[in-house]
Amino acid sequence: MASDQLSVLVTGAGGQLAQCIQKLQPDFDYAFYFKDRKALNITDAASINSALDKLKPDVIINTAAYTQVDLAETETEQAFNINHLGVANLAARCAERVIKLIHISTDYVFDGKLDRPYLETDPTKPQTAYGKSKLAGEHSILEAKLPAFWILRTAWLYSIYGKNFYKTILNLAQSRDELSVVNDQTGAPTQALDLARFILENLPKLNKQNSGIYHYVNSGQATWFDFAKAIIAENGLMTSVIPVASSQYPTAARRPEYSVLANSKIQETFNFSIRHWSEALPGQARV
Repeated sequence: MASDQLSVLVTGAGGQLAQCIQKLQPDFDYAFYFKDRKALNITDAASINSALDKLKPDVIINTAAYTQVDLAETETEQAFNINHLGVANLAARCAERVIKLIHISTDYVFDGKLDRPYLETDPTKPQTAYGKSKLAGEHSILEAKLPAFWILRTAWLYSIYGKNFYKTILNLAQSRDELSVVNDQTGAPTQALDLARFILENLPKLNKQNSGIYHYVNSGQATWFDFAKAIIAENGLMTSVIPVASSQYPTAARRPEYSVLANSKIQETFNFSIRHWSEALPGQARV
């Protein structure tokens, strides 16, 4: 391996973002290591130390997370164990070993009650156990005295991998003539492959000066109803989409009414253009 080749460890290798990073791997001259929970359990300090002793990464991209938003209301301890204590473990080891850290967070750290896109500086006020656990993870990174870090908050992430809204709608539309989709929650559908490419293209720029919290979502905004209609149209399906209120589909965890994240800071800091969510859709089924 060339001495100047960046060594990149990706945790949570089974998740959709990690799989998108893996898909882009050939485009980048980094030494990649992908570890799923069995190979690297962030809640276990010994597991982290063992992996770091062996791999000696320059950067860790932490995509490992507890993401079951509704289950977190009853499995709160498990959510905090992974999203807070696990992240604190990882951050502490990175600080000790002078390893840079990129961590993925969420729009759920906000209360979803604004009527404009959320800035990184807006007060956090999570309304769910999941959101509280992710915010606690953010705090542990901010307190860890890391050599360099990015906390990347994203939302409405989808891809052809894992479980997500895009795949659910596509599967349902192929077997149904009509779908009911909520039309009173607004966000920014975000192509996981776009986020993965941002991370990998800008990874060499990660330093102490640009360390901090950033928002990354595709530009524009939509309701779940808008998103579903676009998915169906893009794939040439004829399924009708009926707009309904969230109250018709009660969930254990309250969903944010408005969770659009402002992405101007990340675009300006890294001179990186983020495309509109509707432009990220064409070709998605063939990614």
